[in-house]
This record gives sequence, structure tokens and C-alpha cells, in this order.
Amino acid sequence: MLTKEQIAGQIKHCLTGTNFTNLGKRYEGKVRDNYIQEGRRILITTDRLSAFDRVIALIPFKGQVLNALSRFWFENTKDIVGNHVLEYPDPNVVVGEECAPLAVEMVVRGYITGSTTTSAWYNYQKGVRSFCGNFLPEGLKKDQKFDHPILTPTTKAGHGGHDESLAPEELIKRGHITKEDWDKLAEISLKLFARGQEVAAKQGIILVDTKYEFGKNKKGEIVLIDEIHTPDSSRFWKTATYQEKFEKGEDQDNINKEYLRLWLSEKGFLGDGEIPAIPDDVKVETARRYIEAYELITGQTFEGTEGDPLPRIEANLKKYIS
Repeated sequence: MLTKEQIAGQIKHCLTGTNFTNLGKRYEGKVRDNYIQEGRRILITTDRLSAFDRVIALIPFKGQVLNALSRFWFENTKDIVGNHVLEYPDPNVVVGEECAPLAVEMVVRGYITGSTTTSAWYNYQKGVRSFCGNFLPEGLKKDQKFDHPILTPTTKAGHGGHDESLAPEELIKRGHITKEDWDKLAEISLKLFARGQEVAAKQGIILVDTKYEFGKNKKGEIVLIDEIHTPDSSRFWKTATYQEKFEKGEDQDNINKEYLRLWLSEKGFLGDGEIPAIPDDVKVETARRYIEAYELITGQTFEGTEGDPLPRIEANLKKYIS
């Protein structure tokens, strides 16, 4: 793993974003800059960290970790569902087939937990017992495993908007998705989650919850897009300490952005108002946990490319520049 000194040294080189004028039509997501060309989409994963539906901070090496981890998972799940990937020309970049995105994010939860207002645990504490069409029994404790994973889909908000959690019937009724597509997405999502839990368990990791995004390619087939099982889209805990911490009611050993979310929550920030100043040591520890997640899940050493990423990205995308 990279040293804390190496991570700290990369703070000044965090990839804030890109603005290539000759790479196609540009669209900025919370974390990725998208460039749309004829039949394909170039996704540049920045170091922006999004939480509470807002961009919160820049975390060194985060974009490279997300891209590398998504690559690992895309390759380990393509027997379940196809994905949009065409190639990886740069540590921060994936070139994918242009797809028509489906207007629903498929959130799968294996445990009742979370600190945000959309989380299952937050709502359960408020007395909610029917959550996105799922019945939650009395007596559940924070971080308890569900009898079986549940689906809690959300609408896909545009840039700057907020996702809305809805029951499947409501999503269909409002026209966000057809019944046929919902049934397919539900089946695929639960299979992907089962594969994710299986692979993670072999490495001593619990895949707690996650979200998937899907689109339809030019053949009309449903394919997986964006990312899969990264610390941005998923929550991971360490298996070895789970039971003891659960029984004591202590916070789990998180290896994802929950560390920063909890730090912000302790400062009284839950998404609204001014974002507290985040010290460098907190950014370094957040980055360390992203890198740790990659290394623990894949069993591979993270080879971070240090220095200013922009010139490298531009050079590696030369063949796509018009």
C-alpha cells in the first residue's frame, strides 16, 4: 500500500475535474466527467467525493481506485449481465458503449445500517416499518443482517438534485420504469449482490449494501453502467470484527467513505448548510481506506500513479480527441 506520506503528497494533485473542449459533448456527474461521442461515452473518474447527495471533498487517488476496482468487478460479473466497457486507456478513464440510462438506481441492502436520511436505519429509528415496499420487523438492531437482502430503489436525480426512495409499485406507477424492466433489474441486482458478497467473503470482507445503475445498449439489452462494488457505491465491513462490534453496539470497521460521512455527522453535518472544513489527515485516512478496500477485495497491490493526472489523461485520450 502507498504510504501516508505518498497519499498526503498527492493532495495537491487531486483531479478536481476536466474541461476538454474537443472530446465530445461534456456532462458533469457528481464524481465522473462524461464526454459523449457517436456511440460511446468517455468517463473520467475524478477525485471528487460525493456524500449526502453533494460533492464534499477531494480525496487523493480516489478516482484511480474507483476505476481499478470497477474494472475488477466488471470482469468478475460479466457472466451475470453485460456491461458498457470498451477499454481502459488511463488509470482514471473508462471508455464505454453509449447506453440509454434507466431512470432508477437499484439499491440492495444486506444489513440495516446507515447515517443518512435515506438510510434504512435512520428511517427505522423514526418508526418506519414499510421501507420501499419492504416490511421491517420490530426489534432490529443497528447493523443487524436481514434474513435476505432487500431492494430499496431510488429515482436518479439530475446534477444537484436529490434521489428519492420509492417502492417498486410507485416507480412503475409514476412511469420511471416498466414492470418488465423492473423484474429484470431486480433479478440481475440480487444476483450481482450475491456474487459481490461471495467474492468479498473470501477476502474477509462483508459487502453490506450497494447500488447499481443500468442502461440499454443499441440492441435494447440491459447492461451495467457507471461503476460496481466500489467504496463510493457500496459499504464494506471487516468480517473479523463484525460480530463483536455488533454485540457491543459499536461502529463497524468501515473500509469505504462511511468513515468521512461519520466524521461529518459528528461535526453536526447531515447534508444541509455549510460543509465543515476537512483537515488533510482526514482526507489521507479516507484515501487510505479506499486503497485498503481495493487491496483487500482484489488481493492485489494498488499501483497509484503519482503527480498531476491531467497531462497524462490528455495524452492517453489522444486518439479520441477530434
